[in-house]
Amino acid sequence: MAGIPHDHYEPKTGGEKWLNSRLPIVGLIYDTIMIPTPKNLNWWWIWGIVLAFCLVLQIVTGIVLVMHYTPHVDLAFASVEHIMRNVNGGYMIRYMHANGASLFFVAVYIHIFRGLFYGSYKAPREITWIIGMLIYLAMMGTAFMGYVLPWGQMSFWGATVITGLFGAIPFIGEPIQTWLLGGPAVDNATLNRFFSLHYLLPFVIAGLVILHIWAFHTTGNNNPTGVEVRRGSKEEAKKDTLPFWPYFVIKDFLGLAVVLLVFWAIVGFMPNYLGHPDNYIEANPLQTPAYIVPEWYFLPFYAILRAFTSEVWVVQIASFVTGGIIDAKFFGVLAMFGAIAVMALAPWLDTSRVRSGRYRPQFKWWFLLLVIDFFALMWLGAMPAEEPYATFSLIASAYWFGYFLVILPLLGVIEKPEAIPATIEEDFDAHYGKKSEATPAE
Repeated sequence: MAGIPHDHYEPKTGGEKWLNSRLPIVGLIYDTIMIPTPKNLNWWWIWGIVLAFCLVLQIVTGIVLVMHYTPHVDLAFASVEHIMRNVNGGYMIRYMHANGASLFFVAVYIHIFRGLFYGSYKAPREITWIIGMLIYLAMMGTAFMGYVLPWGQMSFWGATVITGLFGAIPFIGEPIQTWLLGGPAVDNATLNRFFSLHYLLPFVIAGLVILHIWAFHTTGNNNPTGVEVRRGSKEEAKKDTLPFWPYFVIKDFLGLAVVLLVFWAIVGFMPNYLGHPDNYIEANPLQTPAYIVPEWYFLPFYAILRAFTSEVWVVQIASFVTGGIIDAKFFGVLAMFGAIAVMALAPWLDTSRVRSGRYRPQFKWWFLLLVIDFFALMWLGAMPAEEPYATFSLIASAYWFGYFLVILPLLGVIEKPEAIPATIEEDFDAHYGKKSEATPAE
């Protein structure tokens, strides 16, 4: 599909023409910031700039922290304490980095659920959606490896538990686990591997972000109506759009400013609120914490991992059919990664012809339950693996898969959507009023 018709960069001076003929970087920047954007975008569309800010923040603060960090099991914990106590502004840089990860995940979860509600994954944006899910997976990997680096109790035992999941894979699990750890157990080789990958992956994420932006520059942005921008001519496209600069840039920066007020309040006054106190105790392989809990942004999928025990009939059937190859542990691993996979498959699971959830009355209620289910899983992931939390986790996990694999395909068949606007311009005028000509004073 061709991009939205719009005015492209035209070099005027001799210097601009010379540069543009050899390296059209100015034209690329111009086309990026002046891209026609649906003029009815609401405040749910500000989270892209928050994510961009978080990526830059994490890379910059991470580079500074690396200057003072020592990736060795005997020195890592002490080097983090050195950063906190002796490096000028070190405590603030570390708190910005740690809480920046949390802000990153807050923004990405809102970004994902906004896409799920407004149907941003539907054609022609399937590739954009898949790239976004790859970014999310890379974020999870980066965050997990970063959590190991302080080498506190939760760092060490979290690494032990999560890397142990790979050992559950039949036939090839043990070699993969050994390769990942660099040996038979979590040790210095593991810390060095995780440090190297934690430093590398943010730049992989940056590359994927560029692809993500490039993809929707071709297909155009989705919008609350799900109606496409008219592409017949530049004049028609201009009726549905506004240039990204200055209209949406200013709006995005206002949203970012509000978000950063909350972020700086947390960094300044409660920087350890989202962390675990056990991570301020140096790693001890001989002392297992009472509860091994991952960071909050992993909790929903951690709850799904733990929900499928050997007592669950689905697990028993899978084990019987496969001759014991799929046991409870491996089934839990499959369920955890499957919970992310079904989100990635949403473009093909959603059979509705209407893109936006705004015009789907039944979908709204099922989607609201999905959001509640996500928060329930997050809470359950922090609870002990005992009753009644185990049963609640199983119910919540069942709804997560049921929503994507059963409800979403069925709604497209049985649901009667409401009428949608013919154009973005029509929706914009309905919400903000059509610009009328001034009437002469009486």
